[in-house]
Amino acid sequence: MKGTQMEKFVQLLRIAEVSKKTTLAKSTIWLKIARNEFVAPARIGGICVWKESDIDDWIESHFQSDKGAAA
Repeated sequence: MKGTQMEKFVQLLRIAEVSKKTTLAKSTIWLKIARNEFVAPARIGGICVWKESDIDDWIESHFQSDKGAAA
């Protein structure tokens, strides 16, 4: 018998959800993508989506790069 295994679910976000989560305007997100400063979306059925974990990593990377900055 095979051992139990937790299934991993990937949560996908659309632009409005990414905007809300990052507090960036939609236009700013697209501008940052064009400048290679933000995670590029995947296209699924003509719809742009991001993995929530990629957005979380992007947010976290900004906090890590700010460590040691003046408080």
